[in-house]
Amino acid sequence: MYVHLGQSAVLPHREILGIFDLDNASWAYKTREFLERAEREGRTIWLTEDLPRSFILAGGKEGLPKVYMSPLTAATILGRMRQKSIE
Repeated sequence: MYVHLGQSAVLPHREILGIFDLDNASWAYKTREFLERAEREGRTIWLTEDLPRSFILAGGKEGLPKVYMSPLTAATILGRMRQKSIE
């Protein structure tokens, strides 16, 4: 099953490690530090030109997770995953 993350990005659901609400998660210093480091290392994929509403960690074959900055809320993405698992 594939999950739509925004714009034209889709990922296999088994690659998704976590879906986080950016408003809540970015309060923590460690989270901000992690996101800044991922940006510096080129592991961040921006799916919006506006302010993102969530970020998705996805594991790949490279070892370090990629960070997808999405215009969709975490609740929307989770709802899509749940809806697909019922079908």
